[in-house]
Amino acid sequence: MSVVRTSPSVAVIGAGPAGLMAAEMLAEAGFSVDVFDAMPSVGRKFLMAGKGGMNLTHSEPRAPFVSRYGARAGVIGHWLDDFGPDALRAWVHSLGIETFVGSSGRVFPRDMKAAPLLRAWLARLRANGVRLHVRHRWLGWQASDAPGPACLRFAAPAGEHRVSADAVVLALGGGSWPRLGSDAAWVPWLAARGVGITPLQSSNCGFETDWSAHFRARFPGEPVKAVAMALPDDNGSIEFRQGEFVVSEAGIEGSLVYALSARIRERINAAGEATILLDLLPGWTPERVTTVLMHPRGARSLSSHLQSRLGITGVKAGLLRECLPKAYFTDLAQLAHSLKALPLRLLRPRPMAETISTAGGVTIESLDEGLMVTNLPGVFCAGEMLDWEAPTGGYLLTACFASGRAAARGVAAHLARG
Repeated sequence: MSVVRTSPSVAVIGAGPAGLMAAEMLAEAGFSVDVFDAMPSVGRKFLMAGKGGMNLTHSEPRAPFVSRYGARAGVIGHWLDDFGPDALRAWVHSLGIETFVGSSGRVFPRDMKAAPLLRAWLARLRANGVRLHVRHRWLGWQASDAPGPACLRFAAPAGEHRVSADAVVLALGGGSWPRLGSDAAWVPWLAARGVGITPLQSSNCGFETDWSAHFRARFPGEPVKAVAMALPDDNGSIEFRQGEFVVSEAGIEGSLVYALSARIRERINAAGEATILLDLLPGWTPERVTTVLMHPRGARSLSSHLQSRLGITGVKAGLLRECLPKAYFTDLAQLAHSLKALPLRLLRPRPMAETISTAGGVTIESLDEGLMVTNLPGVFCAGEMLDWEAPTGGYLLTACFASGRAAARGVAAHLARG
């Protein structure tokens, strides 16, 4: 981005990764930058995401990396041309934070924490002249206002006031974890101004099913490990993905579920429910399962036989009993098949407030290449409030950072045109 000689003002609303990255780029380019956030401190969702280990990005090659963004791979691929996984790691290193690649290919800070990175980043932003304003909740525009960067309304500790700027970057997040600031309050305000918005939906989420009272009481919190999961496509093709998930009181959640959550959600949207298949013995061939299951068990019960010969016990044994008719336990051929493809009916995603991220938001078609809203000159959007989604594994965070930089480039180009 070329340095400008004047100092136009830019307001950035939302102090998450996308907003702070836009602020950094704009300040370095010589703009006067103010960042506003509704919460008492910045980066709250970023810090929450780091509590289980700050997964920054992924080390896989570009083609599979970009494919994780599905229908938006083309657009996000352009953002990543400027700021992809390698550039993100280099940027983190420039803050004095070392990174490493885990066994899964995911990239983490050396200490696995988000807070040191955020502290170093905020110190850089302040040194570059960025002004941070917390407890400033954006209220949109008055009905009589021509919406744009010159009439921004905020609720602040001292009362409501207005802010004028030459451009504004909205980085307000989606609808997940609203207690951390992403409450989607912006949706009706932008929709009322003619901005295209796809309804927000849960993404990277758990799903609910109708467990029996016994199963619900016995197994909540139990991890299901050494398992594979598949959602047959419309042509009946089945591709299992191995990993693990957790049984909840309402249904299932965890990394393996999140990896398939977009497809599961869309199947539920279309058909009212989705039936996934669980391979409880992913390291076993169907033939081996059948052979071992058919082995004479003498006086032992079927449960003991499943446990001793196949290792099916605990929550896996519970899932078998929960998902299969009783008749299957007297038909060993059918039971063997079910151990490799156990059907589990899912009814609905968990509420957005409990999910890692959301799908939907401001449509890409409502924006120009610089992420400016085409019918609101000077208003730019970035981050999770845009209509895209990606699985966990560093893909979400990488695209949020990259979109902030894309919006900053768009602001610079717009203001340069006058």
